[in-house]
Amino acid sequence: MDEFFGDLRSMKHSAQSTIRSYQAALRAFCSYVASPDYGWGRVCEQYFGSHPSQVCFDWNTAVHAQTNESNPKRRPFTRQELQAFFDRADDEVDRIATLGRKGWLPAYRDAVLFKVAYSWGLRRNEVRHLQTVDFARNPHAREFGKYGVLQVRYGKAMKGSPPKRRSVLTVFDWSTEIVADWLERGHPHMTDGLDLFPSERGTLVSETALNRRFNRYCEDLGLSPGLDIHSLRRSYVTHLIESGMDALFVQLIWGRNRGVFDVQHGARNRTVPRDGGAYLKLSITRDRGRVHAGSTSFGVRFAA
Repeated sequence: MDEFFGDLRSMKHSAQSTIRSYQAALRAFCSYVASPDYGWGRVCEQYFGSHPSQVCFDWNTAVHAQTNESNPKRRPFTRQELQAFFDRADDEVDRIATLGRKGWLPAYRDAVLFKVAYSWGLRRNEVRHLQTVDFARNPHAREFGKYGVLQVRYGKAMKGSPPKRRSVLTVFDWSTEIVADWLERGHPHMTDGLDLFPSERGTLVSETALNRRFNRYCEDLGLSPGLDIHSLRRSYVTHLIESGMDALFVQLIWGRNRGVFDVQHGARNRTVPRDGGAYLKLSITRDRGRVHAGSTSFGVRFAA
């Protein structure tokens, strides 16, 4: 066992959480098969001349010593990198369409998916499971139309629980145009169902396909290591804070353990969360779903 997990650490560079999950599964199996309550010891003695025993203990298994075990190399995009990445995604659609080849529609889908993941700070699995019915109006931010609130129904689950629901407020004015354009020009050509980002076969777009396209774009741009699809979510938080939004507001709309929140304009008492304030000064927008890091847009105010 020590040799196997040593190989995972040193040769395959597996994450600490991966090693711990493997060891937990092995420990649970050994506890089951070695328990006299199930009789496997007698069966093994009969067929193999030996009995099973526990091999995973506290002293030779990985421990969960801290809450955050993320790889220190992981980081958010800079604004320039994000602009270049989204431009690269849009250019891929134009390139394939100009050549008259198949594949422009999946490339367009993935370009919109990456922008939606950034615009609402979504995880990879959350954005994959989005449906067209997950958008709703926000009466306190009518300028976003029917895309004022995004209902995330496949959020990260707590231990032993089903996926957690949460509502994310729309804060970028250009994000609504991207979704509306996709629903008008792209989505009807891929499916007549509810899934927002289906594959060509009508199923959910796979994580492997998304990772492959994301990594290819990053390699084409020569971006430094440490970026993954989750970096879009990291960038969402980082850029909101940099743009002047109240940290508490960002924490409330970003956290998975929060409820539904509304948005209003203006600010009264910035020290009270219910009256919180601050405006988002930066928006990233460009024609036909592109983005531009230099444009400006007012943000929104939190009201519980």
